[in-house]
Amino acid sequence: MPTTHLFLALAVVFVWGTNFVVIRWGLDGLPPFLFATLRFAFSALPWLLFIPRPTAPWRKMAAFGVLLGVGQFGLLFLAMRGSISPGLASLVVQVQVFFTIGLSLLLMGERVRGFQIVGLLLALAGLAVIALNLGATVTLLGLGLVLSAAFFWACANLVVKSLGPVNMLHFMVWSSVFAVPPLFTLSWWIEGPALMQSAVANATPLVWASVLWQALGNTLFGYGVWNWLLARHPAATVAPLALLVPVFGMSASALSLGESLPGWKLGAALLVLSGLAVIVLWPRLQARLN
Repeated sequence: MPTTHLFLALAVVFVWGTNFVVIRWGLDGLPPFLFATLRFAFSALPWLLFIPRPTAPWRKMAAFGVLLGVGQFGLLFLAMRGSISPGLASLVVQVQVFFTIGLSLLLMGERVRGFQIVGLLLALAGLAVIALNLGATVTLLGLGLVLSAAFFWACANLVVKSLGPVNMLHFMVWSSVFAVPPLFTLSWWIEGPALMQSAVANATPLVWASVLWQALGNTLFGYGVWNWLLARHPAATVAPLALLVPVFGMSASALSLGESLPGWKLGAALLVLSGLAVIVLWPRLQARLN
């Protein structure tokens, strides 16, 4: 991979990791479901007016939009409102890798391999460490919500796996439309029109910048560049860099929000990241040895 492409990949990973701090800033001014509604609204508009519709069935775009919008980000934002710190959220949500593998085994007939079991056990040990240290930075509710968000992210991944070749930037823009109605409905029903109106009216420039960063930085830049790189390099070269997302997430949360990094949290991160590394890197190492 050329150096310029490596820096592009690192820029995407940096955006995705530090985005958890940006989410925290946005949640300081907006309730979670309204925040998610605005995030996906700006991911779709005005871009779909001049970005062509992808070659994907409407039902799959709708399924992906709802799973990612309501299932992943709706629950993630709800958890980060006060039930889990941004750094831990950036780590726990990566369990989506294991949910994706599990769902692929159940629904697509893929076979489980030994290194996947090892990776899963390491990650489960890391989650157990987090569960044993519930407190101010993470509650049982927060852990459950983020794990649920990871599960819905995995479901969205399976939709993508079923698509075949498709322009993912176009797909992200058009599928975002389907996330808006259910998120808006949840916001109206749970958060209430009075809070929605007040939050929008009193949102600070930092809050609006957080919303736009979700749409432009996290979605259009992040997914656009990442898939551009995947189209030009082997997945085994690009994918391992995603292991840095929780590293950036936990570091940014510590530096920007003062999130503490006690030994148990670093140990949990080491276990989860080790499990992810085994899953992602072992096939590449095995191919080289053969």
